[in-house]
Amino acid sequence: MPFSVSWHTLLDELDELPDGATLITPLSHNSFRITGVQEQRVIIEFENKDETRPLQRDQFETLYRRITDEPDGFELDRLPPDADPYPAVLSLHPRYEIDEDAGVIVEKDGPTTTQLLDTDSKSGTEGKERTEPDLDVYANALLLVDALERHNVATLEEMDTSALVNLYTLLSDVQRNANDFRKDVADVLLNRLHHDRPTSGPFGSVQRTTRRNRSLKDDEEVLETLEQAGIEQERVMSVDRGKVDKALEVTELSEDDVYEITESEYVRKAEVDEERKESRLQGLKDQLAATDGEDAEELRQEIKELEERIDELTSFRTATDVEG
Repeated sequence: MPFSVSWHTLLDELDELPDGATLITPLSHNSFRITGVQEQRVIIEFENKDETRPLQRDQFETLYRRITDEPDGFELDRLPPDADPYPAVLSLHPRYEIDEDAGVIVEKDGPTTTQLLDTDSKSGTEGKERTEPDLDVYANALLLVDALERHNVATLEEMDTSALVNLYTLLSDVQRNANDFRKDVADVLLNRLHHDRPTSGPFGSVQRTTRRNRSLKDDEEVLETLEQAGIEQERVMSVDRGKVDKALEVTELSEDDVYEITESEYVRKAEVDEERKESRLQGLKDQLAATDGEDAEELRQEIKELEERIDELTSFRTATDVEG
């Protein structure tokens, strides 16, 4: 099938898009809308950026031919920088589909999915009933928010010791739970990030990076290799702390004889009253569940204003916006 046929099929699909239809790029996960459809190009506008961009027909044709040459799909990592809107738009064609897990765009004979976001997703989210997640970080974060609201934490010195102990305990629990959950999220994200390209969300962006870890090979192998390179063993030999501690156990030497010792004091969580926490947590849940009438409407309005403020603070602004 010549590209001209596929191109006009794509243009027909774009013309049928509902007003406000939003697509998402497969690599950077930026959302955008189609604002213009012309014979030689498609105009898009990013939602979180003050940026309008024309997508040229000849670039679509290049992508079309690369997909045609790859029976298993064209790897999205091979796209030029900032080119991932092209496969997102092309996915609206009934024969093309993006497989984000495999990181490819493929041509298919059967039904396909698109990068088009659900047009009802935003309005549906507002009215959708929220469910309580069975996560330790959620429960402890709820308790922490309650503690922060009940005390004037701007002046810690004026808080009583019991309140400070509770605050420290909850902060410690939230930190541990959040870090564990963060690792779980990272494990899933790792399979969805490609080619060290930042992937954006409403509150920030992440990218896949590589950490280089080193561990020495067997001592004898290392020493022999270095000796062959003209490095004497004495130049790389050092005092082993573990062996020093064992030597102290069989001699009359003290730690002071071989260690420079300094002491610092810190706070350590000793124990947690889980029963007391659970009781308070249930009370908070019951209080939230019982909120209705004017109080419920006021609470919803406060939450909406907070979400709008967060969105304003975390939305992307170009250098031109800042200067202006």
